[in-house]
Amino acid sequence: MKRPKINIALILYDGMLATSVSLPVEMLRAGEAIGRQANKKAPRLSIQMVAENEQPVVTRALIKLLPDSSVQKARKPDYAIIPSLWRNPRPSIQKQPQLIQWLKNIWNDGSTLIGGGTGVCFMAESGLLDHHPATTHWHYVEQFKRDYPKVLLKPDFFITQSDRIYCAASLNALADIIVHIIFQIYGKTAAQHVERNFSHEIRKPYEEQRYLEGAVDKHSDELIIQIQFWMQTNLNSSLSLKDVAEQFGISQRTFTRRFKNAIGISAMNYWQQLKVEAAKELLASSNLSIQEISYQVGYQDQSHFTKLFKKSLSTTPKDYRLMVKKKLFSQ
Repeated sequence: MKRPKINIALILYDGMLATSVSLPVEMLRAGEAIGRQANKKAPRLSIQMVAENEQPVVTRALIKLLPDSSVQKARKPDYAIIPSLWRNPRPSIQKQPQLIQWLKNIWNDGSTLIGGGTGVCFMAESGLLDHHPATTHWHYVEQFKRDYPKVLLKPDFFITQSDRIYCAASLNALADIIVHIIFQIYGKTAAQHVERNFSHEIRKPYEEQRYLEGAVDKHSDELIIQIQFWMQTNLNSSLSLKDVAEQFGISQRTFTRRFKNAIGISAMNYWQQLKVEAAKELLASSNLSIQEISYQVGYQDQSHFTKLFKKSLSTTPKDYRLMVKKKLFSQ
């Protein structure tokens, strides 16, 4: 039986930032290695460099990259990563008509597109972002608004997601999207391992940074919205879910069903995730003891808190604090 493959295309063009291609590749390869170590049947990655033609590309760092294929010969990717440029992308865009058309073609054929920084302009130029949310590098926001008025620009977000189109405002945000993609392909353990090793463990989770098109439409249960807000502002509460349900005048059974339907995960998992994220912030930014942090996020039993934290992040609160503090102060 032929093993499955995930096809990744890395777009190349003159003046691009080499790191916005090299970093995703290194992260994806790391995720593949960890994912396949745990599961030999996990898909392999097939990565190709694609450009307007097969001539060498000169990056901003003056590093020359040789494309594996022109857009005319390239195989259809599952994911295509569009790197950023330094400052004004318009001159480069004007030189890439076939590449821009190819992006439109592969998206219509089912590919997922991931644009970083000003590389988002290539998707905007193709028309794929018309009437959809997007973000881009802060330096280019005003020009982007003038050039692409039909795009729903969200400059206050580091990440936007619209169906199969992801936009990142910076290299760090692009790395967070790659962690998210690794999670989708290889699972939570591989994604967490890559996240820790590429020094993004102190950033906010992908879900908290993104603008997700249609998210409000997909969840319009006003009571559950009220309960979510209550959970977010009462992380130190030791109330049970039954108590929370009674507080809002519904049975625990109804609460459980409606919450899962609205959010997609159980109320218990959602609340635990909120508490773990709050604990991460306190471990990184405060000198509170682990016992005190446990109380702050609603757990009277420190050992129970430690078990939940380790289950979520594959590391203990103590080890997480040592790792984060070391990286913060070593800078």
